Amino acid sequence: MGCGSCGTTTGKAPGGCKSNGTCGTSGCNKLNVYDWLSDVALPDDYQPFNIIEIRFKGSRKEFFKNTSNLELYSGDPVIVDSDTGYDLGHVSVSGELVRLQLKKRGIAENSDQIRNIQRKAVDKDVEKYQEAKFREAKVLERARTLALELRLEMKLSDIEIQGDNRKVIFFYTAENRVDFRELIRKYADEFKLRIEMRQIGYRQEAARLGGIGSCGRELCCSTWLTDFKMVNTSAARYQNLSINMLKLSGQCGKLKCCLNYELDTYMDALEEFPKAKTVKLDTVSGTAIMLKTDILKRLTWFAYDDRPNWICLPLETVNQYLKMNEKGEKAPELIPMPVEEKTNALASTSISATIDLAGDDITRMDNKRGKNNRPNNSFKSKGNNRPSGNNSQNNRLEAKAPERPSNSNNNRPNNNPRPNGDRPSNNRNNNNRNSGNKGPSNNKTNSGGPIDPNKNKPV
Repeated sequence: MGCGSCGTTTGKAPGGCKSNGTCGTSGCNKLNVYDWLSDVALPDDYQPFNIIEIRFKGSRKEFFKNTSNLELYSGDPVIVDSDTGYDLGHVSVSGELVRLQLKKRGIAENSDQIRNIQRKAVDKDVEKYQEAKFREAKVLERARTLALELRLEMKLSDIEIQGDNRKVIFFYTAENRVDFRELIRKYADEFKLRIEMRQIGYRQEAARLGGIGSCGRELCCSTWLTDFKMVNTSAARYQNLSINMLKLSGQCGKLKCCLNYELDTYMDALEEFPKAKTVKLDTVSGTAIMLKTDILKRLTWFAYDDRPNWICLPLETVNQYLKMNEKGEKAPELIPMPVEEKTNALASTSISATIDLAGDDITRMDNKRGKNNRPNNSFKSKGNNRPSGNNSQNNRLEAKAPERPSNSNNNRPNNNPRPNGDRPSNNRNNNNRNSGNKGPSNNKTNSGGPIDPNKNKPV
């Protein structure tokens, strides 16, 4: 089993992997940890830390003791103890970095929850583990069907079958408490496995399933984010974002975690802005009210009550005017800040290109039609005035389609490009009707008398 991103086979040292020694973990972009202490020289009599962090399906990580002193590297498949039988996982972190991870999660080194690592996995163990993973899709589909038959208000998001095919964990989300007594009986009879139901939150569900965010990248909770901090709507207000839950919510239905990423920067910048909710400046021309702010650019926009125009002022000028108002002095009339003209290279290039195109021939980009191309149908237009060209085929078409003489009894333009001698015209207002032709007429009349050719009515 190799890395899904760099293709390096498992069992190599961290220095041999193309992505920081994270081979064999189903891809180099799934909650991997870079061991930044791996290059630090340790004393000669140093004993390696005997607790290893093991990673399982769906970003689940647990700690196990390396009592056998096995030489393990990131990505190595190992067999670990479980409640019933054993399970197969991959080494995520080893060494002194695990000590920091234990401290971060608040787990003691001598805790009874930490089980042991049995041995390294062999090919037979890996094959059995792959069979269990191939079976998960069918088991999940059948489990959802049984849950719908019992009309349980829950959602099965993912399952995980243990490496020895003896136990299955169902991960579900639900709003209220769910009675699983009847469901677990059906699951045990159907799958012949030990059943464990584990409820997770909506953010944990999105982390396990994965997906693409509105930014176009893979979800943070599926790649590197391990802890979920609380996100409030105040984070969007501090950043001057519109409170639109459709745009601010992620795939989990909660507020996006990335709203907290730049919050500290905005909070530091807001310390220099006025604290009042409504900022007013008392000037010699009247009172101006602040309507808009740009936090990162340190700009503000004011407007007088009797004037519709907005005035842009820098933050330093606003703070200076506010200090004058506190002393009882009126600020001078607000003058908008001059806006710099954009004279970049792209604009100058486009202007010069426009000038060059203005004096060039407009027909230089016309496609030269070959022999198999269809002729231009412009001769069908009124008056049959075709622009002269160098194509001989166009000249031949003009010779075959001479201008048709106009009919005094028909003021409509003739759209038939055929010459007169090719085929009789089917125009109903043709002059042949008042000629000496005594053929049968298809026009119906009430009296059966002669027909006026000009009005097409019986005389």
